[in-house]
Amino acid sequence: MTLDQGTAFGILGATVGLFLWGRIAYELVALLALLAGVLVGIIPIDRAFAGFADDVVVIVACALLVSAAVARSGAIETLMRPVLPYLGHASTQVPALAGAVLVTSIFTKNIGALAIFMPVALQLARRTGTRPSALLMPMAFASLIGGLITLTGTSPNIIVARVRAEVTGEPFGMFDYTPVGLGIALAGMAFLAFGWRLLPTGRRGTAEAAPAVEDYTTEVQVPPGSPLVDRGVAELLAMEPGRVGVAIIIRERFRRFVPTPEGRLRAGDTLLLEGDPEDLERVIARAGLRLVAAHTEGEANVAEGVVTAESPLAGETAERARLPERFGIGLLAVSRSGQRIARRLGGLRLRAGDVLLLRGAAPAISGALPALRVLPLTERSIALGRSRRSWVPILVLLGAMLLVALHVVPVAIAFFGAAVLLLMLRSLSHQEAYGAVEWPVLILLGALIPVSEAVRSTGGTDLIAAWLESATRQLPPLGALGLIMAIAMAVTPFLNNAATVLMMGPIAASLAQRLGLSPDAFLMAVAVGAACDFLTPIGHQCNTLVMGPGGYRFGDYARLGAPLTLIVLAVGVPMIAWVWGLTPG
Repeated sequence: MTLDQGTAFGILGATVGLFLWGRIAYELVALLALLAGVLVGIIPIDRAFAGFADDVVVIVACALLVSAAVARSGAIETLMRPVLPYLGHASTQVPALAGAVLVTSIFTKNIGALAIFMPVALQLARRTGTRPSALLMPMAFASLIGGLITLTGTSPNIIVARVRAEVTGEPFGMFDYTPVGLGIALAGMAFLAFGWRLLPTGRRGTAEAAPAVEDYTTEVQVPPGSPLVDRGVAELLAMEPGRVGVAIIIRERFRRFVPTPEGRLRAGDTLLLEGDPEDLERVIARAGLRLVAAHTEGEANVAEGVVTAESPLAGETAERARLPERFGIGLLAVSRSGQRIARRLGGLRLRAGDVLLLRGAAPAISGALPALRVLPLTERSIALGRSRRSWVPILVLLGAMLLVALHVVPVAIAFFGAAVLLLMLRSLSHQEAYGAVEWPVLILLGALIPVSEAVRSTGGTDLIAAWLESATRQLPPLGALGLIMAIAMAVTPFLNNAATVLMMGPIAASLAQRLGLSPDAFLMAVAVGAACDFLTPIGHQCNTLVMGPGGYRFGDYARLGAPLTLIVLAVGVPMIAWVWGLTPG
């Protein structure tokens, strides 16, 4: 072992140790590793920041933006809506929701696919009495195995494609992962469809424990283009049966009608709708209604807050408070401890204890809440007043994938162009775009890429490959392939899947070459292993995302994840050998 190799291994070992220790943010650990590599001279100064300009960083960032735009569009929920009435029990809900997440994660980042369907799952759980814990972990695992099917489904695939370009001169393509990923996905879904019963009962998550605010009342108008013009009130109520009600109909400014199912709606009618913000948002979007208070300037944010006794709004009407003129915000909805509100929101005299939904630009809301002494409630995502129901993000995503599949442009350019186009079309606001990007992951990637290159350039990967070669020399080629996948699976919970691929990818390729086997097969094994952490809540963001809402404990993941891990190994290893071959050429 040379001095440079020893130094590289020392930095790598310290990095892994700090990852395991967990007291320092992993992106800061990666930056420390990069700095150490530069100071000791194994990373050239002119290459220190090359990782941040790497295509893989651009692809991951842009894929996250596109996924967020697809989630915000509501298109996926629209496609799911006809199926939801038939999902009355967990035995049908789990395969339907997990399958939907899996299919969506083929086209978007798996974390984005899961984020799209979590609100749908929680809404379905509330309606049918199903525990969210029965639904969320199978959905998270489905998002991981669905991400195996395409290049942009998960970060390990993107990084492995880059490693392959360094080894063979050509990266993996968009659908090179599909045969193996599809085989694993089908086997995994077959297990999840009944395996969810292995999860413990009685888990109570934050989605159930959080105190619910009583239904809100919001004010909407029926524009001339609405499909409800000259249609009955019953058709509006049927859009969310038992979830949304109509308190009053106001026509020609002063004529007020108590709604009846047979009553007809006219263009220009003002309706006071009652319901949960999520249900109200869906009805407003489907019926083409217009929120009366949705005309505030700037990018839309929605805040939920309670009127305190010291608030100047207590005893005042929203109209006289002149919220748009003075603060740049609008009053979207009011909840009053379950009491029915039959007055227009502008003329409603507010009381201490009323819960308000306020809409406006982020700076306006942050300034208005303390000035009005409105106490913000625990943050939750509220789409009312912010939704942009549209098929545009789906079409843009499919266009980008088609360009990549036809080899018209590289992946980085296709997804960069898609992200820019969606921002231009305002499918995402600037604030939503910045929030969608996982900056710690990008920093980790940008910092560790030069460190990974330093381990390779000093000959460190060849040295580790030589050690592994001696350990695998007695194994058949299929056994060596399975060992690499198992090592990647074992390391991922402690390192983060991106870091695992950056470290294991070059080692696997070097080992394959030493054994006279195909680097492609071994790189594919690393990609699958690093993407499939089903044993812990910390190895992948999808697992972490469902832990709180599902009320899971650390050990719960292994109950469902251990059998699924064995299935991935049993199906993935022979599939890789069959599709890619174990011998070069």
